[in-house]
Amino acid sequence: METLTLDEVDRALLHALQVDGRAPFRRIAEVIGVSDQTVARRYQRLRAAGVVRVVGRTSARLLGQVDWLTRIRCVPDAAASIAEALARRPDTSWVSLLSGGEIVCNARAQVRPEREELLLGRLPRTPRVLSVAAHYLLRTYVGGRVAWSGRTSALSAGQVERLRAPAPAAPPPGGAVVVPGAPAAPVVLDELDRALLAALAVDGRTPSAALAAGTGSPEATVRRRLAALVAGGLLFFDVDVDPRPLGYEIEAFCWLAVAPGRLAAIGRAMADHPEVGFVAATTGPTNLVAGLVCRDTEAFYTYLTERLGALEGVGALETAPVVRSVKRAGMMIP
Repeated sequence: METLTLDEVDRALLHALQVDGRAPFRRIAEVIGVSDQTVARRYQRLRAAGVVRVVGRTSARLLGQVDWLTRIRCVPDAAASIAEALARRPDTSWVSLLSGGEIVCNARAQVRPEREELLLGRLPRTPRVLSVAAHYLLRTYVGGRVAWSGRTSALSAGQVERLRAPAPAAPPPGGAVVVPGAPAAPVVLDELDRALLAALAVDGRTPSAALAAGTGSPEATVRRRLAALVAGGLLFFDVDVDPRPLGYEIEAFCWLAVAPGRLAAIGRAMADHPEVGFVAATTGPTNLVAGLVCRDTEAFYTYLTERLGALEGVGALETAPVVRSVKRAGMMIP
């Protein structure tokens, strides 16, 4: 993977994509103040180098599924091969290799049948796996739908407002329609929905014309279905950015034991920290997990002792550096 140094245009483009992952290059160019061709070239360069990917992601709840965060402790010399095997599974989206032979894996499964097969069945029987701990992701405060603040400071508030896409039109009846906030039964996807979601999971910026050609459906139908999926809350667009070109050299996971009455407040507070790319409430002996990105070890120390240390209600803290990202946003990392 090529390592790039980002300039102001690159950073503005990354921020613009976080505002609207499918914003046309023309609109981004108008807001940034450069040409359409410049924006298109910069995006293709960043994507080819593995710096940025826009991916279509789905709501687990609306599909009758649940997201698990799994910690797997292995014999150290077996950790890399087990992490790569997990990354090849279609039900995993994020796999990280930590120090000391530990793997952190985000997996999605149906609420009941599949969880025993992967998390409680197959993994503990894998040779050289020492322990497996699997916990529900209950509430995500930053990551996915909510932007990491460390990559969203290049544009002004006025530019952000100009970029925001208008609210999707009300979805037509039938298909994967969801009433936001309603405790509905799991959505039943039709063949077109599944094809669109599969294509967008690889490249969330796939043009409507290409989606129409790939699915054999009229482009107007594809546009309506996308609007329905987004408006219903089933589909959203996530922007995965490699933090290293932004100057963040240290990545780590952090597990916190937080007083229950302070859980939401601390989760929301951490979501505003530029050092936090992901934070979520979980089940288990610790109830908050975070993915940290810091500029160097000194900044990491300062964050732990001064920023986290100042939050009232944190009872215990565990950290582990990320040695290698094996899979990010559903894609294997070379």
